[in-house]
Amino acid sequence: MNRLQNQEHVLEFQIQFLMMEQNVKLLAMESIYGDNILILDNQSGLKCFQAHINIEVPKGVCITANFGSDKRDDISSDFSYSFQVEYLPPIILTCLLPKSYPSNSAPYFTISVQWMGSSRISELCLKLDEIWLQNAGHEVIYEWVEWLHSCTLSHFGFDAEILLGPYGLRQDNKDMRAISSSVSLDIDIPSLKSYNEEQKHHNFCRNMQQCRICFSEFPGSDFIKLACEHFFCEKCLKTFSEIHITEGTVMKLECPEAKCEGMIPPGLLKRLLGEEEFEKWESLMLVKTLESMSDVVYCPRCETACIQDETDHAQCSNCYYSFCTLCWDRRHLGTTCTSPEMKLVLLQKRQASTLMKGEQRRREQDMINQILSVKEINRFAKQCPRCKMAISRTEGCNKMVCENCGQYFCYVCNEEISGYEHFRDSKCKLFPTEEIQRWEDRMNNGLQVVGQIQEQLITGNAHPCPNCRQQNVKVGNNNHILCWACQNHYCYLCNKTVRRSTQHYGPKGCKQHTQG
Repeated sequence: MNRLQNQEHVLEFQIQFLMMEQNVKLLAMESIYGDNILILDNQSGLKCFQAHINIEVPKGVCITANFGSDKRDDISSDFSYSFQVEYLPPIILTCLLPKSYPSNSAPYFTISVQWMGSSRISELCLKLDEIWLQNAGHEVIYEWVEWLHSCTLSHFGFDAEILLGPYGLRQDNKDMRAISSSVSLDIDIPSLKSYNEEQKHHNFCRNMQQCRICFSEFPGSDFIKLACEHFFCEKCLKTFSEIHITEGTVMKLECPEAKCEGMIPPGLLKRLLGEEEFEKWESLMLVKTLESMSDVVYCPRCETACIQDETDHAQCSNCYYSFCTLCWDRRHLGTTCTSPEMKLVLLQKRQASTLMKGEQRRREQDMINQILSVKEINRFAKQCPRCKMAISRTEGCNKMVCENCGQYFCYVCNEEISGYEHFRDSKCKLFPTEEIQRWEDRMNNGLQVVGQIQEQLITGNAHPCPNCRQQNVKVGNNNHILCWACQNHYCYLCNKTVRRSTQHYGPKGCKQHTQG
């Protein structure tokens, strides 16, 4: 009897020791993996936890979805869709630890993967069983987690490409411990792309970033990333937007990055601007949009925008005035429209009449001035082939860009163009002969001025770039210089290249702002 009691006492003591050891291991796992380990309560006194295991994704790996086949090895480019990812949804490992673990019993577990089919998850379950058999009687939780983290993709041969599916197949040999949330490509693809973008944004926000406008470094949470993937600090983007709205150049509210034409969305502008500025942006955009439409004219009475028809007539929706869009008089169906020249002569003769009242005289004088202005514009300007805005070339090449609608066109033949190929394959010359001569004269006359400026740079406040030796001038009190020639960042004080301003400037480094 005493011997039996002693055995029970020994067993109880061993179980208490094993459970204390389990507590220590779980605490160690929490310290290693942090919030990715969740300890769950269990009423029976058993230890239970859930591990969210982030998969190690090789650089440049892409996910491929095959739409016309359920066979794993049948890859057809006609029915496949591929996209790259940097992050994959985690593997969720849920474990229940028996009282006799790890000496006698293996942990009970389930594996859940959002994007993987049951057959592949079942293979992972078998692999964890294999690891336990190789280490029976020893701690295996850490080995399980690390293997799932680093070896899952390579186990399936997914080092360069991850194949989704197969879908719709009968799972006869499914392991009951395998839990799959994968249903169809229509659900898996958006889910994978959404998770990847969320994780990229999360990592971007928690790291330091450098603004491409002011070159200062702030946490990523202080930045705004546009759809084109370029990002700028919120303060600079706000100032950039306010300047364009103040100057009325709302069509140039694009990504500040050089050669990028990505637009700043209205929702972002509403967040950056005040209520009054945003209303001004809306009204300016409406005006610019109407001006870019070739069939929009303005009522000569109340200046409301109107749509002209195929017969060059329009009716105002505000005052209901029906007018001719060529001569701006009342609509005159069946009669010839008075030419601007004839109308100018008639109005000038009527101005000489002593019987005309003051208000009528003023209105007709305004019409005379408008006709003369149009004649002068037609002499020296050309119309944009898209929006018909009059544009005059004062100097430079014959490749023109309309400030109203942004269309490129040739000033010689007035055709819409996209690049400089037009001037290689046609009779139109990029630069007029007189423009080339004027440029040469200007350059020759300016040599003396350039020499004087260079002398001032050498004897004044200039400092050579350590990369290309180009002279650069310190701006204000800021010792951080951006070379205008090679775009290299360097310090004015020590003349060394600056990789990260937060590492170079500070108590143990150079001062970023000094006098002189």
